[in-house]
Amino acid sequence: MSFFSNFFSNLGASLWMLIGSERAFTRAKPTFGQFVLLMVVALSSNILFAWLVATDDSYFNEQGLISYLVWPVIIVAAGIIIAQRSVNYSLLFVPAILWLAADTLLVLFQSGIQFLENQGLLPYWLGSILPSLFLLLFVWQTTALLLIFAKRFGWPWWERCLMLIATIALLVVWQKNTISQPIFKTDATQTLLDEAAFYEQPAVFSRTLDSIAEHKQGRAEWYFLGVAPYAEQNVFANEILQAKQIFDGRFDSAKRSLALINNPNTWGEYPLATRTSIERSLVRIGERMDSDEDVLFMALSSHGSVDEHGEPIGELAVSNPPLDLRQIDPFWLKSALDKSGIRWRVIVISACYSGTFINALKDPYTLIITASKEDKASFGCTDDAELTYFGRAFFAESMLQTDGIIEAFYAAVPKIKEREILMGFEPSEPQLVVGELIQLALPELQKSLYNPSENSPLQLPEGVIDTKNPTQTSTAPPQ
Repeated sequence: MSFFSNFFSNLGASLWMLIGSERAFTRAKPTFGQFVLLMVVALSSNILFAWLVATDDSYFNEQGLISYLVWPVIIVAAGIIIAQRSVNYSLLFVPAILWLAADTLLVLFQSGIQFLENQGLLPYWLGSILPSLFLLLFVWQTTALLLIFAKRFGWPWWERCLMLIATIALLVVWQKNTISQPIFKTDATQTLLDEAAFYEQPAVFSRTLDSIAEHKQGRAEWYFLGVAPYAEQNVFANEILQAKQIFDGRFDSAKRSLALINNPNTWGEYPLATRTSIERSLVRIGERMDSDEDVLFMALSSHGSVDEHGEPIGELAVSNPPLDLRQIDPFWLKSALDKSGIRWRVIVISACYSGTFINALKDPYTLIITASKEDKASFGCTDDAELTYFGRAFFAESMLQTDGIIEAFYAAVPKIKEREILMGFEPSEPQLVVGELIQLALPELQKSLYNPSENSPLQLPEGVIDTKNPTQTSTAPPQ
């Protein structure tokens, strides 16, 4: 019974240590048995925390345990030095026991916070500072240990400074080691382009362009071009494919729609999304449509690019390893649209900072919708998400529940804002800019597009992109 009471006494002593109080020495029970028990408990706590922060494809890494054990060994060595220096061998295990007890409490606290983060129960701003907070707690538990011993033995200021510098240096070395050898590790994999898919791409692209139907006289027809240029996450491909299915199903545009997708799962099925494929697709659509009667609906979904300081640079991220692809900037996109000869345009951009595209793209014949203002992030682009917040509200919900594109935008905006506020995000403030001529023509152009009687539930195409949890809305990093 006393063994376990000593255990809890050591936990209490660590709390006194963390606030810099010498009362930690009177509460500590420095026995070898307590040292072994706390070593096991602290190690178990760290394994739990490592498991909570690990990704699904990670595996247990024994080398990570060795990385963790570096610090207890250092603290035990420090205890030996202190015991010999003070000729008080009862202090031998005091530093290690206090450090391990404090580590147990702090890591369990971190595990609780991380669990809430995994469940999507923390606001975005808090989730973004968690790594820095956890590192600060680790530094403090070691610094607090030095502080109470410095008080206890009256170490001179210069000796305290030397020990603090040495401790920080060891922390830096240890941190680098734990990053390369975590307890749960994911092997770095290089995405390779399959040879068959590589040679098949020209044929896939050619078939896709050839499948675009000619305009039929007497009615305004809509042509759909979807672009998902970021390959590392499925959410963008899913968003564009679902938007395409809306048009193909409800709006009868199956023969007038195409999708350009960067995703390892679709190399042999959809053309790659590159500046070249976008430009050629626009040209082909311009050739097949009637520029006076028909409309292009172009949807793009990706990350908004930022510079090294985190400032938006007005580009959409284009990525499809191992290819080296050029990014999409608004002036290039405007030029490609103008070269195509397409007059009536509806451009929808789902990305962070997508408002940066508005000034370059706007003209009297164009309606522009962006998921955010030029200086705002948009949200929902996690690996387990089916759609971004914007894509879910605008494409999957409002486009099926209203009878106009502008009406769909205004129906989607409060849904997006409500979801963002609920998750603790700063609202993205989606934007709508309507050219004066397309605003006048839109009621007539939309007559052939919207048919309320055909409003029906929509499902993603089977087997296109496999997501882990297609219905979950999670606390996501911005796009």
